[in-house]
Amino acid sequence: MLQRIRQRLQDMRTLRQLFTRAEHHARAQGQPRPGAEHFLLAAIELPDGTARRAFERIGANPDAIPAAIEQQYRDALAQAGIQADMPPASPLTAPQPRAFHAQPSGQSLVQALAHARKGQPGPLLGAHVVALVAAAPQGVATRTLKALRLDPAALVQAARRESAYPPA
Repeated sequence: MLQRIRQRLQDMRTLRQLFTRAEHHARAQGQPRPGAEHFLLAAIELPDGTARRAFERIGANPDAIPAAIEQQYRDALAQAGIQADMPPASPLTAPQPRAFHAQPSGQSLVQALAHARKGQPGPLLGAHVVALVAAAPQGVATRTLKALRLDPAALVQAARRESAYPPA
């Protein structure tokens, strides 16, 4: 029982890191609320390293993801008839402490993460986020993975191997 309490406390710390870093990425891009793509970036930065290793397992460079996300934004603007070579967004300042709010894709991801992890042994890891993002049917994060020519099924499998408990 004590181990379960410790694990929940650690998972809460991991969630706080994910939320904080996802919000940071969103605000750095001039967006007030994070989407799934920002959670993906946050997962890659987690100290457990599992998200980064999941990408490396399939021969992908996780450092290429931020630029690929930016390209998805530029492509969407171009399709809407807005000049794509606009200056970078001005970072938004951090809001006053409040309840966490995300874009619909970020909310869906957090809900799916809670559902997928319910009753599962082991710690919450960045690879869990990667598996859910890779399995998503649509969104900026999904288009980013496709733009990088990554196989979503292979990435889900790699993420699951990284998040296996107990570690193999």
